[in-house]
Amino acid sequence: MTVQTSFSFAKPGRKPQGTVVVFAGNDLALGPQAKALGVGDLIARAAATASFKGKAMTTLDLLAPAGTDLDRLVVVGMGKPADLAEYDWLRLGGSVAGAVSRSKSVTVMMERPDGRKLAAGHIADFALGMRLRTYAYDKFKTGEKKDDNGKPSALAVTIASADSAAVRKAWETAEAIGEGVILARDLVNDPANVLGPVEFARKASELKKLGVAVEILTEANLKKLGMAALLGVAQGSPRPPRVAVMRWTGGKAKEPPVTLIGKGVVFDTGGISIKPGAGMEDMKGDMGGAAAVIGAMKAIAGRKAKAHVVGIIGLVENMPDGNAQRPGDIVTAKSGKTIEIINTDAEGRLVLCDLLTYAEERFKPKLMVDLATLTGAILVALGHHHAGLFANDDALADALLAAGKETGERVWRMPLDPEYDKMIDSRFADMKNIGGRFAGPVTAAQFLQRFVEDTPWAHIDLAGTAMDSRQTEINQSWASGWGVRLLDRMVADKYEK
Repeated sequence: MTVQTSFSFAKPGRKPQGTVVVFAGNDLALGPQAKALGVGDLIARAAATASFKGKAMTTLDLLAPAGTDLDRLVVVGMGKPADLAEYDWLRLGGSVAGAVSRSKSVTVMMERPDGRKLAAGHIADFALGMRLRTYAYDKFKTGEKKDDNGKPSALAVTIASADSAAVRKAWETAEAIGEGVILARDLVNDPANVLGPVEFARKASELKKLGVAVEILTEANLKKLGMAALLGVAQGSPRPPRVAVMRWTGGKAKEPPVTLIGKGVVFDTGGISIKPGAGMEDMKGDMGGAAAVIGAMKAIAGRKAKAHVVGIIGLVENMPDGNAQRPGDIVTAKSGKTIEIINTDAEGRLVLCDLLTYAEERFKPKLMVDLATLTGAILVALGHHHAGLFANDDALADALLAAGKETGERVWRMPLDPEYDKMIDSRFADMKNIGGRFAGPVTAAQFLQRFVEDTPWAHIDLAGTAMDSRQTEINQSWASGWGVRLLDRMVADKYEK
């Protein structure tokens, strides 16, 4: 059940009521706010019984604690605060949200157990972790949206910190990023019968409210532009393709943009090369790359980033109709290169290749990053904990690796090499769209690289991280919204003026 979470920020001083959260260090040390409650002995006794030692992310729950007016006291381990990385503050917030999920209002005494000042950004990240943890996709649940009293479930969080004004300002940025993540989660979770290419494009158009310039290219526009590779994927579906172009112009005039490109296959049957039936329902998430791009654009615009950023998403459905693309067909991409279709289930690269050419020709970008749930083989290589990163530029690769480390949305660099490139040479065309059983993620990246000219470029295969996600402190959903925070951080750290 989704919990509508609201945050307020106040200075310490008011006597808290209801549920209160305090933090303890490894030695059960408490900060000044917690000490003022006079619960140190009570916590020590309960901790001894529960073997609670203040380790980071652990919790100790005391209901109706004796000698206080509180309904509940939740003690959360912070370990050694100096050891907590940026992502750990989100995890800490998620841990707290999980511990207080049944509460209606919570006061968090946000302080370090050692009494040292806590950075406003860390507190905002903590609140973002709480917000992301309380997300649940229940749009189609008819009886699970209300609490036991029949009211919509809501949680009011008051964060008490010494520098509440600075925290409130930092939260404005964190909240914008959170809204982008939630949009991406909603899109990946949405079933394909309600989220087709046209509906997805409409979601992109809603970013106009934030000052994003949005242009929707129809099927006629795409034919005129010569995007035959993308159109070939869509031709088996009665639902027409769309390309959404989103532009945020927050940087200096005439500055080349950072360009983000997303694969948006709203449902992938595999086409004529049809997938096995078991698990095919998961292919509603084959637009995770496009979801990450639109979510990142919402975050970037929401926090008014001082950068030029263009987001381009290709929206199609891959179906096995009588008019569908066949194995053996040869198509001419927008670049003029010809492609032999060996397997119609290797469709995402056909969508992306035309978008890469379009982006490079039209926008002359500073760099391009494409994101796609491109290969199941990346799951074999990296599982659910890293996305695969391929790049023709070391500086861009390093920027993404650094952003991944900071946000917890980690990438692992994979090879690009001419020896792999030979695997996609075709007897009948310039290239074929699949390179055989081995090195699938690499040959897919080699395919895309053939459509990049001189622009620094990176490809992220997020098939293992965008959907069927592992449950974490900040995500309990099937869709993770993976990539939004990664892209936003890359832009913020490297490309904002």
